[in-house]
Parts: sequence; C-alpha cells; structure tokens
Amino acid sequence: MWLIAGLGNPGKKYERNRHNVGFRVADELARRHGVGPLKEKFGGLHGTGIIRGERASIIKPMKYMNLSGFAVSQAVQFQGIDPSQLVVVHDEIDLPFARLRLKSGGGHGGHNGLRSIMEQLGHGDFLRVRIGVGRPETEQGEPGSGKVANHVLSDFPAEMDRDVAALVERASDAVEAILTRGIRAAMNEYNGDGKKAD
Repeated sequence: MWLIAGLGNPGKKYERNRHNVGFRVADELARRHGVGPLKEKFGGLHGTGIIRGERASIIKPMKYMNLSGFAVSQAVQFQGIDPSQLVVVHDEIDLPFARLRLKSGGGHGGHNGLRSIMEQLGHGDFLRVRIGVGRPETEQGEPGSGKVANHVLSDFPAEMDRDVAALVERASDAVEAILTRGIRAAMNEYNGDGKKAD
C-alpha cells in the first residue's frame, strides 16, 4: 500500500500558488486513475484506488502547509504505511522552475510542510518528489534570496499556464514511476535537466 501526499494550502485564493503545486499533482493523479472524489478524512482530502496496478491512497492535507504532518501521520498510522511507501510531493525553491528531483530521505530544507511531517512522524525517511518553482528574483533580475514566503504564496503568471500544466503532468509521471519501478529507477529517469531521459 502506497500513500501519496501532495502538499499545499486549502482555499480558493491559494489554488494557483507556487506552494500548491503538490496539490495539483495529487489532483492530476486522482483524475488519471479515478481515485475519488477525494473525501474528508484524517484532516485532509483522501481517496484510495489503483495506480498503475499498485494499491495507493492520495491525501491533500487541509490544515495549511505548516500543519501538513498531522493529516499525513494519521493516514500513515491508520493504513500502516512503511516510510519507503510514503511519497511526499512538494514545491522546491532551490530548484529552477520545471526541474524535478526525486529523493529518499533527507532534511526539510526549510520547507514548512516537510518540517511538519518530520515532526509528526519522528523521521524523514520517506520519499520525495521535489518540484522546482525557482527562487524570487532580485531587482537586478538575478535569482536571489528575496522574499521567499511572498514568492511561494504568489501565483504562477498566467503566461506560464501551459508550462505549469506540463510540469504537473511530468511530476505525476514521476510518482507513477516510483510506484511501478522503484525510487532508484525513477531517480535515474527524472533527476536530469528538467525533462524525462530519452
């Protein structure tokens, strides 16, 4: 049994935020595989089905990003999920836009959703699909530290809609690869230059 946790903030005003790209991947996977409609459970929106032949649940925590761990830990405990079968999908400012990085374990890197999950689970041994949203730009137009919170809580510009949709699809493909072929094979395929390996 797999658990896929897409991270974001609930509410209409956050839907298009960079911080909500994890929610968008969860919705795409639910759409592709007929998981749902997602229903309120564990403090999130949750559904269970079959993804590429694997039994899997999808959860979108609904208590805001910095409290994501409560819903994820409840689902993990109730469903008896092993850390190696928990996949957390989240935005990553330390990656350029459209770059994907899959990894197993690690720290939270300042991401409040990951921090909350690690606090509630007591470890960081789960799998991650990190989706590059880039850092805010300085006045000179170069990537810089800027105001990170404002950046991740701002919408992707409308002119990026097509690119964002393609990124969500590719991240969803990456989750499917983890489920069907394992994290190492999926890392080899998707941890490249922002596109699937040929």
